[in-house]
Amino acid sequence: MIAVTGVSGHLGRLVVEALLAKANAANIIALVRNPDSVADLAARGVTVRKADYDDPQSYIDALDGVDKLLLVSSSAVGQRAAQHKNVIDAAKTNGVKLVAYTSILRADTSPIMLAAEHKETEAMLAASGLHHVILRNGWYSENYTENLAPVLEHKAVIGHAGEGRVAAASRADYAAAAAAVLLSDDDQSGKIYELAGDTDFSLADYAAKVAKAAGKEINYVDMPQQAYAEALTGAGVPEGFANVLADADAALRAGWLSDDSKTLSTLIQRPTTPIDDSIKAALA
Repeated sequence: MIAVTGVSGHLGRLVVEALLAKANAANIIALVRNPDSVADLAARGVTVRKADYDDPQSYIDALDGVDKLLLVSSSAVGQRAAQHKNVIDAAKTNGVKLVAYTSILRADTSPIMLAAEHKETEAMLAASGLHHVILRNGWYSENYTENLAPVLEHKAVIGHAGEGRVAAASRADYAAAAAAVLLSDDDQSGKIYELAGDTDFSLADYAAKVAKAAGKEINYVDMPQQAYAEALTGAGVPEGFANVLADADAALRAGWLSDDSKTLSTLIQRPTTPIDDSIKAALA
């Protein structure tokens, strides 16, 4: 039995879809706060169980009989380590044979603010005694393509990335990798996968690609880190998260979001989705 957390979210849902393409639905468990949100998966034969990151008992109950677990990192930045501990403790209580965790690229050394809770979770897994595998996901293409409306409106991509390059891939690519690891007959315990897109690009490259696809003149506007954070706040992004995003661009600028190992495409046995394709899909 394979269980996936956070299935009402983007990545968790895509992992279940990837599993369904290769495994029997009767062997898949979708874990969500609100089971009604994935009623369609239940209709397809997936077992749906209520599980809340903030409710330890719910996970102790939900992981009963689970052999392999994908812990999709929580989206609650600042609260994730405590939430992940609840899941890890429940996995240990239930004797889960393998826990896979979606971390961040080079979490052990990355200076990016977002890496701290991932590094803490990796340490908790190491201390737990559970067999585990780490999926260190790079940037999602959707981090950019889901926010095209203001880009098209203002004819500009703004950021603090300079000429730094990011090796992004689609969420579906990372989901396929997670499914491949969960379904593998090989011993995955102790493995760490640094996952990223095959081809990196700068934000100036990205702006040019959007311009070409949209048939508009769109430029990249590089800004000081604080000015970029303030621009995000002015656009309605909460101040704390605006600072996180500006910090991420600083890491991009310094090369922390690029990777040329092609580990992701090797794992999924196909090239990763080009950013051009993600842009076209978003515009469509």
